[in-house]
Amino acid sequence: MEFKRLFGTDGVRGVVNTELTPEMVLKLAMAVGTYFGPGSRVVVGSDSRAGRSSLTRVVVGGLLSTGVKVFEAGLTPTPALQHYVKTRGFDGGVMITASHNPPEYSGVKVVMADGVEAPREVEEEIERIFYESRFRRVGWQDLSYDAVKVYDVVESYVDAVVGLVDGDSIRRAGLKVVVDPANNVGTLTTPKILRRLGVKVLTINSDISHIPSRNIEPSPENVRDLINTVRATNASFGVAHDGDADRAIFIANDGRYIPGDYSAVLLCEHIVKNRGERHPPRVVTAVSSTTLVGSMLSKYGIEVVWTRVGSIIIARTMMRVGAIAGFEENGGFMYPRHQYVRDGGMSLALMAELLSVERVSLSELLDRLPKRFVVKRRVYIDKSVLPEVYERIKTVFSGLEFVEVDGIKAISNSFWFLVRPSGTEPLVRVFVEAESEELANQILKEVLDIFREVVGSEVRTA
Repeated sequence: MEFKRLFGTDGVRGVVNTELTPEMVLKLAMAVGTYFGPGSRVVVGSDSRAGRSSLTRVVVGGLLSTGVKVFEAGLTPTPALQHYVKTRGFDGGVMITASHNPPEYSGVKVVMADGVEAPREVEEEIERIFYESRFRRVGWQDLSYDAVKVYDVVESYVDAVVGLVDGDSIRRAGLKVVVDPANNVGTLTTPKILRRLGVKVLTINSDISHIPSRNIEPSPENVRDLINTVRATNASFGVAHDGDADRAIFIANDGRYIPGDYSAVLLCEHIVKNRGERHPPRVVTAVSSTTLVGSMLSKYGIEVVWTRVGSIIIARTMMRVGAIAGFEENGGFMYPRHQYVRDGGMSLALMAELLSVERVSLSELLDRLPKRFVVKRRVYIDKSVLPEVYERIKTVFSGLEFVEVDGIKAISNSFWFLVRPSGTEPLVRVFVEAESEELANQILKEVLDIFREVVGSEVRTA
């Protein structure tokens, strides 16, 4: 029987009390508890979004009803909860968060014993239990167990991050960093990490609230206050998080916004060159990321493994093939010596270490990267024509390297482009990156011309 998917790219999400209702979340929690089984030890945490108190109680109650032993972490970043699950021997975790989605959204993320989000096969089993109402209910005599509150999730995470970088070098560097945690749980960890490393910290949007002062997505238009504050205070750099602080977007000392895949290239090279970590000799990233990572790391013998878009896919691929790092272009960076998940606090500590070890500014490091120009478009067409579009692309751009793990990515020395269907919307995404703005626009035009030829008419873009 076919079921409507509950889980999206990263967890179950919806508008609180409209799509993500208490009734729906209770059934989901019972399905999760049924999957893990009686006696399993599961940690529950949340970010500060609207509805977190009611949703937490619903999740805890649903898990307890199935015989799961529940440990409540309270407010915590997602990577802190994941680290706690992995290092303290829990069977799993449930994080109530919608990451970068607008404040009216919340969500439920399931974490496995290894600290990584549930793979697709586990999600499918939880969905089957949900739709078939195959919930395990323990007898009344087994319902006397109370949820246990745990108070060391944040501190154990901060200790772990600080312990992995060269604190002495960072302290000597005299860095000053502006932090924008989007009025959410990053304010519990990021300033602590920096202060423990001897960094002077300035914060904006740092009071925890379910109504954030800025849009939660750390995109260029949403972090103008951070950019202005970095410039006004002559800070070493700025860092912006999403709601659950698993992503980190950096602002250079001169105010430049750094796309997540560009900062990841810098961090990957730092891990190889300055930390001496070259095995396993590969990095894993999604096809939507810049090809600069390959050109920058090839001289160290590091190869790039391209995957479909999705942090869970990247993480599980890293675990399978081995890698020194993994990342997404949205600011999610994974450092497996710490954990195989996106981790904004770990990314931040590595960036501080990079600047301290090389004794240069972030703007200088950014200038070392080859100049690239990026254009993006959304194309509104029937996705059924995509196979023909892909074949036409391979004909028109014959001689290029093609990666076909999620749509089609064409790579040359001077440009690359990606055409892939959206996983959540009825449209196709087109990314183009080139060494000049003129070339980027030219390639975009040629790709859009292919769409027009295949469809036989003009196509709507945005």
